[in-house]
Amino acid sequence: MTSRGAPRTLQEVVTSGLCTGCGLCASLAGGEAIRMGLNSSGHSRPAFLGPLPAATEQRILAACPGATLTGEGRPAGALTTAAWGPVRALHRSWAGDEAVRHRAAAGGTLTALGRFLLETGEVDAVVHVRASTTTPWLTDALVSTDPETVLHGSQSRYGPAAPLVHIKQLLDEGLRFAVIAKPCDISAMRSLARVDPRVDQQVPYLLTIFCGGVHNEKVPLQIIRHHGVETDEVSVFRYRGNGWPGPTRVETTDGTRHDLTYEQAWHSGGQSWRYDLQFRCKICPDAVGESADLSAPDGWVLRDGKPIYEEAPGTNALLVRTARGHDLVRRAVAAGALVLSPLSAAELEQMHPNHLDRRLGAPVQQLALQVTGSRRIALRRYRPLAALRAAGPRLLWQQFAGTLRRIRRRDNVEQPVDPASLPARTGTEC
Repeated sequence: MTSRGAPRTLQEVVTSGLCTGCGLCASLAGGEAIRMGLNSSGHSRPAFLGPLPAATEQRILAACPGATLTGEGRPAGALTTAAWGPVRALHRSWAGDEAVRHRAAAGGTLTALGRFLLETGEVDAVVHVRASTTTPWLTDALVSTDPETVLHGSQSRYGPAAPLVHIKQLLDEGLRFAVIAKPCDISAMRSLARVDPRVDQQVPYLLTIFCGGVHNEKVPLQIIRHHGVETDEVSVFRYRGNGWPGPTRVETTDGTRHDLTYEQAWHSGGQSWRYDLQFRCKICPDAVGESADLSAPDGWVLRDGKPIYEEAPGTNALLVRTARGHDLVRRAVAAGALVLSPLSAAELEQMHPNHLDRRLGAPVQQLALQVTGSRRIALRRYRPLAALRAAGPRLLWQQFAGTLRRIRRRDNVEQPVDPASLPARTGTEC
């Protein structure tokens, strides 16, 4: 079968299973042409409302993380490995404010940094996400202009979200802002900077996590039903936070709380739901955020070289990737906003073994797409030979064969959002 290469249209990004659901296309095209919603599978996807000028579509494709991704190569001043990308410094970290540390999903590192940037006036706004105010198990894009709103938007949101829907509006308004988002969203911002110079001028900081992937809307609904709760009774759906890891909580309008531990919700094997990732996440070449200024995943407690998920004071692992990120961390520590302690590369590998496997297997996942004639992401500067050497034949075969199985099941065949399913416009959408 002939290889088809990268998607040539936004429709092909979606129908080839390569869309991340980030919402950048809707932001750049405008709400009259594209709006974000949930497709029939419960994933965040664009609804195409009208034709796009060819030049506009090509500009969007140049930034779309479902069409093209550019890694960081081997930048000077950083130790670059096949597994973790460029790293200038490695630490454990947590928020200096214990209230922030407790509320956030892990140690509150990203929340603390977002608040610090607003408190110091370095940015006018922080782009991130929060639980939906109308549908608590879903997630809304949020633009925070004060530290307390940043704190309100802390805690993990695993499900579908479109965090980049406000980007063009913020650029057009001339605001200076930071972005706290998933690695694919950060990659989209780096790509957008290559076609829009305002990004480098107005977006000084791009901060991220390690991403375990995005599941669909059906997962939180299954958790809600597990507790015998109807959706119209739900007032809070919290994946993590208020402790570390913190409970997965469903709270009803009458104040009743239903909690699952992190182990019960995601690792027990006895739950009726699966953390069922969208296809794009299963072939992600960079779930560790090498294009960010820094990455702040969980800094899991280790026992006998393996992560455990018992409640503990929240802690992040902190991978500082750029000189700008290094300076930000230095100043946040000096101000008391952030606390650091040592972390070794060996401990990081023990904390996140799944990320290690996915990262090293990315080149053969792309090969599986190529040999089956499927659309695939155009990848540049991700050092594939280094990944292949580090992976070894067994891991490479597992990743290649797994991707082939998913393609044969047509997991990479999707549909855009039906415009008829979208709610009426309120006049506030981007």
